[in-house]
This record gives sequence, structure tokens and C-alpha cells, in this order.
Amino acid sequence: MEFFHIPVLLDECIENLNVKSDGIYVDGTVGFAGHSTEIAKRLNEGRLIAIDKDEDALIAAGERLAPFKDKVTLLHDDFKNMTSDLDALGIDKVDGVLLDLGVSSYQLDNPERGFSYMKDAPLDMRMDKNQYLTAFNIVNEYGVGELTKILYEYGEEKLARRIAQNIVKARESQTISTTLQLAKIVEMSYPPHTRFKFGHPAKRTFQAIRIAVNDELTNLKECILASARRLKSGGRMEVISFHSLEDRIVKTAFRELSVDCICPKDFPVCVCDHHREGNLVNSKPIEATNEELERNPRAKSAKLRVFEKI
Repeated sequence: MEFFHIPVLLDECIENLNVKSDGIYVDGTVGFAGHSTEIAKRLNEGRLIAIDKDEDALIAAGERLAPFKDKVTLLHDDFKNMTSDLDALGIDKVDGVLLDLGVSSYQLDNPERGFSYMKDAPLDMRMDKNQYLTAFNIVNEYGVGELTKILYEYGEEKLARRIAQNIVKARESQTISTTLQLAKIVEMSYPPHTRFKFGHPAKRTFQAIRIAVNDELTNLKECILASARRLKSGGRMEVISFHSLEDRIVKTAFRELSVDCICPKDFPVCVCDHHREGNLVNSKPIEATNEELERNPRAKSAKLRVFEKI
């Protein structure tokens, strides 16, 4: 299976992960193994656990990681189940964890997956094609209130209610079954003079529906906290996010792990009994260089945060 995928912030990820030849590492979103391949190359007696809920991605990752198959365990699962997966494998602590929260180039560029507002395809957007819920269900079955909430909370879309109303109105006469149908409804919800002022007007709507379909943000903070707590002393966790909603969750989780008190600021004394569990390796997120952006414009919004366990 051949796919074209450029791993984001590859050099920065490998450098900050501090891969040890005998370490145990988890790539919770292996995708097409761009990052995982570089981790596996550096392992001797070590082990890599590669997880993804997209079966197409996992098959492609398996082919790419075939030269290292004695060091790699592939798992079809959601990274939010990482701690359970480690328990099932009898692994208590690991040396590093990597999460790349972005949508892969394959998912965006393969029209049949329905992630892109630029290509006509059935409304799908599932990362795990075994699940029932699709973008079609959300667009054609959810009411104005539910749609508005999704578009506003997950897409930070200012015209969320207007778009939701137009979706519901449009489906009264015709089922909305394709990506371009939906994109056109969103486009026409914007006044002509601002329609393309900040890029394609459907970008936020498609992001919001994709997040809802794949339940991307639910329990994300809890997953990050639990995964970081499986690190050995000196182990590192890296998370790449691609939009402000994800990055805020990552930032909040890493901050909670790296401070001694998480009480509200207006508390006169600490009552939380919380203790710092590690340190932020980078106070500000690492972003793509100009050189990388020339090779891969999709890295523009990527932010890498790194945490080290004490």
C-alpha cells in the first residue's frame, strides 16, 4: 500500500525524544510511520508500540516498519486506551510517548474518506471505519442546537448558528450526502465580501464535524495525564497539536504535571496536595522552520510540546 505522507516536525521530535537503544517507546498515532520509522532505526534491544485507530494507516505503517518487525508491536486501537494496552502487554513503564494529533495527508488527500472540503466525496470523516457514526449522520440527523454547539465549540465558528440553520433548511429538500454539498452550504452562509477573507469558509465547519465524528477531544487531557504517568524517570512525552483547542488541552495537562499546586488562584493556602511530576522541556511550543514549511505547508499550524518525567 503506497501513501505519500510527510511527518511534521520530524527532526525536532526525534531530537527531543532522546531515544535510547534499549528503551520502550509508544507512538500512539503511528499514521504512516514517519516518526515511528526514525524511532525504530535507533532501537537495538528496545521496543516500539505503534498504535492507530485507522486500519489503512496501520497496514501502511506495518509495511514501512517491516524491516524492524522484531522490535515493533502494532495495535489497532485509540491512543486514549494506551494505558490499558500497556497493561495487556505487561509493560509498566516506558521511556517515551509520542502523539501526533493531526489528520494525515492520506486522510485529507484520499477523497473517499470525506475529510476534505475541496474534493467531492461521501460525507464520512471516520478515522476508524468500523465505527457507526459518520459525518453524514451528524449533518443529516442532528438538530440546529446540536449542530450549533459542535460548530461553535469544536470549530470556533462565529457563524455557527447560521450555518446550522442553513444545513437543516437544505436537508428539508435534499439529503446532504457529499462533502461539496456541505461546503457549498457553509460558503453561502457567509456574506460575499467576507466569504474567502480568511481562507476557505468551510474549514472550521469540517474541522468541527471531524472532531465530533472521531470524539477527538473527549478525555484527551485525562489520556495525556495517564500516559505521562507511565513514563520512567527521565522519560519524555511529546504531543503535536494542530489547532488551538488541542493545544490548550495539551498545555493545561503538561502544566498540571509540572507544578506543585493546582488550587484556584484565589485560594489563600494550598489544599490540593498535588506534587510536581516533571518539567516542561520547552516553555513555548516548538513550531516548524521556514525550510520545513517550504517542503510541507501543512506544518504551518503544528505545535510541539514536550514534558519530561522526574
